[in-house]
Amino acid sequence: MNKCDVAIVGGGIAGLTGAIYLAKAGHSVTVFEKSNELGGRARTINKNGALFNLGGHALYRGGAAEGILKELEVKISGTVPDTKGFAIWNGGLLELPDSLKSMVKTRLLTWSGKMELGKIMMKVRKIDAASIPHMSLRKWAENEIKDPMVRHIFYALCRTSTYCINPDQQLASAVIQQVQLGMKGVLYIDGGWQSIVDNLRKKAVASGATILKNKTVSSIENVGQHQLRFTDGEAMVVPYVIVTAGPEQTFKLVKNAEGTLLDRWKEQAQPIYAACLDVALRKLPNPHHNFAIGIDQHILFSNHSRASKLSEDGTVVLQLIKYLGTEKEEHGLENKRELEKIMNLMQPGWEEEVVAKQFLPHITVVHDSIKIGDTQHFGPNVPEIPGLYMAGDGTGHGEMLVDTAFASAKRAANAIMRQIGAHGLPKEA
Repeated sequence: MNKCDVAIVGGGIAGLTGAIYLAKAGHSVTVFEKSNELGGRARTINKNGALFNLGGHALYRGGAAEGILKELEVKISGTVPDTKGFAIWNGGLLELPDSLKSMVKTRLLTWSGKMELGKIMMKVRKIDAASIPHMSLRKWAENEIKDPMVRHIFYALCRTSTYCINPDQQLASAVIQQVQLGMKGVLYIDGGWQSIVDNLRKKAVASGATILKNKTVSSIENVGQHQLRFTDGEAMVVPYVIVTAGPEQTFKLVKNAEGTLLDRWKEQAQPIYAACLDVALRKLPNPHHNFAIGIDQHILFSNHSRASKLSEDGTVVLQLIKYLGTEKEEHGLENKRELEKIMNLMQPGWEEEVVAKQFLPHITVVHDSIKIGDTQHFGPNVPEIPGLYMAGDGTGHGEMLVDTAFASAKRAANAIMRQIGAHGLPKEA
């Protein structure tokens, strides 16, 4: 290992993005990834020719992620699917009111309910989310929506956009802002999210970054600069470090983190979890069933192959998500059966067409969410430990999901570049 200006712990989306910004600016940067593959939870697994992402992912049009990818000239391909589909209610399927035509036809709502849903969706589309007073999502919804079924549909839309399921804890303004992004469309990525990771890696290397896999950082200690120790016994000293791990792991890595911002982050953060079932089929038993949202269940069903290329031979990749919120206990078998029941509802006879399956009983969606009781944002710097910076999906400043990973990496990189400039450190040739 050569010396570098910046060490980045973690080769996921945040780590690779930060490396690109720093390397493009001429600074020497090394990314340390503990596994033999880059990407973290953004990796894609090939099973019998079908490409499965690790859990649910959403790249929103107009969000920070899309903007940063364009800024860094990292190209990705994919399509925004339509949301024509079904509402799952009381064990059956009803037309999902996602358009004026379907809203008129659906039997999910009374006529007055249809009118109210149309009005509330128009308001959500136009409202300045920043102008919403500090209140919970439930309080906002109960103030704005009279029809209980319209509220059910609204909450279903909110959890689909945020992966969160507790309207009493969610901050209304943040959720509405995320729903507005969702209304612009979600991009399904050709080749799965691995293609984003691979293109970020190529851009980082082309910009001059060094990436080391199978290199696990065991501790970070501030000794004037930062001493990184590795599980293989090696060590190095660098002036700047970006850690992209979650709050608990970061707190354990950094020596003497007690009483610092990292301690407060660990206490405030609430990770969000999900159970995910991916199924690859030779063909769809029912080709008209491509999308469904649970209204009385925390469920999402989506045919990803309708908008992205996830196989070479026409195999169809479907994903089902059960949103678990902050629930730390695993109920793997129970959740798997619930998701398989939805498969039976959407694609009866599916088991005869299976090419591959993947079940993730309790995957972390993000390491922190936006809550009404949050007292502060975290990162990019740790004031008590000069030269230490934070990035990743748990260090949002108002963004959600992958937008947080990209935006926080840019914040950390920019903060380091300002600090290097202030100290007059030379750039690498």
